[in-house]
Amino acid sequence: MGSGQVTDWQGKNVTVAGLGVSGIPAAKVLHGLGANVTVVNDGDDDRARAQAAELEALGVTVRLGDGATLPDGTELVVTAPGWKPDKPLFEAARAAGVEIWGDVELAWRLRGPDAAPWLAVTGTNGKTTTVQMLAAILRAAGLRTAAVGNIGVSLLDAVLGEEPYDVLAVELSSYQLHWAPSLRAHSAAVLNLAPDHLDWHGSMEAYAADKGRVYEGNRVACVYNVADKATEDLVREADVEEGCRAVGFTLGTPAPSQLGVVEGILVDRAFVENRHKNAQELAEVSDVTPPAPHNIANALAAAALARAFGVPPQAVRDGLRAFTPDAHRIAHVADVDGVAYVDDSKATNTHAAEASLAAYESIVWIAGGLAKGAEFEELVAKSAPRLRGAVLLGADRALIREALARHAPEVPVVDLERTDTGAMLAAVQEARRLAQPGDTVLLAPACASMDMFANYNQRGDAFAAAVRELGAGA
Repeated sequence: MGSGQVTDWQGKNVTVAGLGVSGIPAAKVLHGLGANVTVVNDGDDDRARAQAAELEALGVTVRLGDGATLPDGTELVVTAPGWKPDKPLFEAARAAGVEIWGDVELAWRLRGPDAAPWLAVTGTNGKTTTVQMLAAILRAAGLRTAAVGNIGVSLLDAVLGEEPYDVLAVELSSYQLHWAPSLRAHSAAVLNLAPDHLDWHGSMEAYAADKGRVYEGNRVACVYNVADKATEDLVREADVEEGCRAVGFTLGTPAPSQLGVVEGILVDRAFVENRHKNAQELAEVSDVTPPAPHNIANALAAAALARAFGVPPQAVRDGLRAFTPDAHRIAHVADVDGVAYVDDSKATNTHAAEASLAAYESIVWIAGGLAKGAEFEELVAKSAPRLRGAVLLGADRALIREALARHAPEVPVVDLERTDTGAMLAAVQEARRLAQPGDTVLLAPACASMDMFANYNQRGDAFAAAVRELGAGA
């Protein structure tokens, strides 16, 4: 199908791989454009059958229980981002010379000639918060925008909708980037890189390479994390348009072509005249909610992308002040008997938990769940000086207990075997027993939640409910 825009979909035979949040909209859009659409799906359960019935009523062909075979005559495959690259369906497509696009690639190709440019954000942690901050800053500058991609408005809706946007703030996962070969953002940021989804990508190198695709063809700025050399290495390797600049963000004093922090103020030494001598004040650290170090880094990355798009300094401050983080992201629940209780259930991997633990001085840590192959040695070794105690629950809690025994043997540990609905209340009660006034009881599990909870939201809700019960009886 080539690398240009596909303008005539009439009669094209397109196979959509996977029902779900991206597959169903893609199938509907392609069918509406006149393509002959066949959806293939591994599963064949009640939910899949209901989704299939909805699509078949429109005239889309759906094949349940067989996601491995390439339908005859397929000219293009559009895949849900989570499907692994080594699936037999894709091997068959590659052997037949058929292109494979993800939903992001499809959205990129369907953009009109006057389409809004994309400011793109990827990274192991912090993507959603950074994109929401960026959208708030762009809105404060009077621009029509939306937070899209992995969050908010669907990318397909954003590029095909009636409402024209000035610019889009786009969150992209490594999966989505893997399947988006022609994407070319105005400017992009890689926030950080830590081992994650290695079972999907096959290696850390492959994971990093897919993240690095976000820089390909950038026009104005490739934004990287000064504290994470791997992100700068990706910028060096990227093939960008002439004149595109590398712009770093740092929690320290910024060098020229960087954004950073000076005496509690976020400053820009990248998008100013004579950046070797001048710095532009953007906002105060206190304008960022919460002002935890990793969240300040998110704010600086968002500010860098907004400034790359020409947003004035005042809009950065106003946007950051207007931003409120999603639930379960380092959210202060309550103070009980002089102890703060903080819900960071979204910290589902070690990198996110490390950032969360770094935000507090004296912590009773509630952790555990599904480790997804993670190791906890480095996390515990770095965080040990801050730990007053630890309460562990969930399927893989023994891995954290062993790391604590090695690197923080003096820290008291409560190991909860319970997995019933009362387990979180028990964990909070044990944490209260270990905590002293001035401490923070922090739910930062460093693990996925699905061993005991439907998702991290439900886990965070259980923590908040348990804290409220403590407070009621205080």
